[in-house]
Amino acid sequence: MLVELTQVSLKKSLPVLKKIEQASNEEMLPLFITLLNGHLYYVKADRSLTAKVKKNGETAFEPLFATRNPSATQDTAPSLTKRDVKKVKVNNTLRKYLRSAIARIQLSSKNVAKREAAVRSLLSSLDNDTIEHIHQLRTTEKDTSVKEMMDVALDVYSATHSDSEVERVTAIRRLADSLENDVRNLLTKLTKDEQPEAVRQSALTALKSIDQRVNRYALVDQLFFGLSLGSVLLLASIGLAITFGVMGVINMAHGEMIMLGAYTTYVVQLLMPNHIDYSIWVAIPAAFLVSGLMGVIIERGVIRHLHGRPLETLLATFGISLILQQLVRSIFSPLNRQVSSPSWMSGSVEINPVLSLTLNRLYILAFALLVFFVLLFVLKKTSLGLNVRAVSQNRNMARAMGVKTAWVDAMTFGLGSGIAGIAGVALSQLTNVGPNLGQAYIIDSFMVVVFGGVGNLFGTLVAAFSLGIATKFLEPVTGAVLAAIIVLVFIILFIQKRPKGLFPQKGRAAE
Repeated sequence: MLVELTQVSLKKSLPVLKKIEQASNEEMLPLFITLLNGHLYYVKADRSLTAKVKKNGETAFEPLFATRNPSATQDTAPSLTKRDVKKVKVNNTLRKYLRSAIARIQLSSKNVAKREAAVRSLLSSLDNDTIEHIHQLRTTEKDTSVKEMMDVALDVYSATHSDSEVERVTAIRRLADSLENDVRNLLTKLTKDEQPEAVRQSALTALKSIDQRVNRYALVDQLFFGLSLGSVLLLASIGLAITFGVMGVINMAHGEMIMLGAYTTYVVQLLMPNHIDYSIWVAIPAAFLVSGLMGVIIERGVIRHLHGRPLETLLATFGISLILQQLVRSIFSPLNRQVSSPSWMSGSVEINPVLSLTLNRLYILAFALLVFFVLLFVLKKTSLGLNVRAVSQNRNMARAMGVKTAWVDAMTFGLGSGIAGIAGVALSQLTNVGPNLGQAYIIDSFMVVVFGGVGNLFGTLVAAFSLGIATKFLEPVTGAVLAAIIVLVFIILFIQKRPKGLFPQKGRAAE
């Protein structure tokens, strides 16, 4: 039959494909998928099937089912050229059949996910033969999720093809529990077509129920993206919170510490091209060290000479930010660089057909909380943390008690910059890496710190997630630009009423 597929005309290909489907099982999937994608060819010399593939950017041909054709010259397959092969043609009719055939074959797959996906793909193209096949498999199916999807398919068919109005209404009522897109499309069609009144009303009721659930899950989706944005803001601002709180320094180069962390991730991947899945575990400590060391250099070289002069410090750190941006442009060029995500961070977790959570954002959310609690532990349970809290509450008294405030300043600035570098690692998994990466987050970081309370880590946590969620809920209504303006205006008005933020710093010198 495989050879027959290469001999018949395009109009006679469909019966041949049907015979192949009836006489075969899952091992024929590569043939059907290759033909559907338009990559199926046969060798002119012996009519053995071959697939067009891309290898190292070049076109090559690999044999399909060569063992089924003893006369196939397998040794010549790697050196085949376009002159040696001819394409097996496919049209829209065949493509429609192939999609259904692939799904039908996968219904008998040993993989549960493939069986469920196969039933889902058939919802929009059900016919008598397919329904009969699903009926037969439904009696032996053991997985609950696949059974439920099969029930949805049977109800979809009953809702449109049943001769009994009662059966159609009953099927539609059961479909009200499904969130599948094909089900929603079917119900929408039933409300608009000329249908019996009972059927149309049942479809309207079911569609209304589904829409209410979809809207609820849309709110959950917005909440998740708000938490995701909040986790990025938390990572970007938490380092700024401790440096601003301890030293009172308005560090305009904080965004460039984030940028250095992102470029460190890019460089680590260049050095580990064959180990992308593990590169991020190397990039996290590397980014912390690179950005932290740069922070110590900036503090020791510039900021310690400008204590008590906030305007000069602001101008100096702004100049440093420009220098670092130009340095990166000179080394890596002004073009954005793409950082690959590890395979375990790719994809999403599908909760239901209308709600899925991307893995990279889930990991970054968990990572941001982990960094927050580790930093909290360092500040609460270590000698460095004790000295940092002492200096932040009363610098002069801490110096009088023997605390080396200069050393605390350097370590604090290095710690804050290192955490900003870690934020750059996280951001590299969400967006491209470029010289202006940090500038997009510096203003938001200052807003988070001021809104939460200068130097208060818990306030930074609450402020970051509050602003992230508020922004994501405003964007669908007002647009991204206006949402940012509204959030900024709100913070300005809030600071007018509470200048110290949500959780003001405590201490005798807090003023």
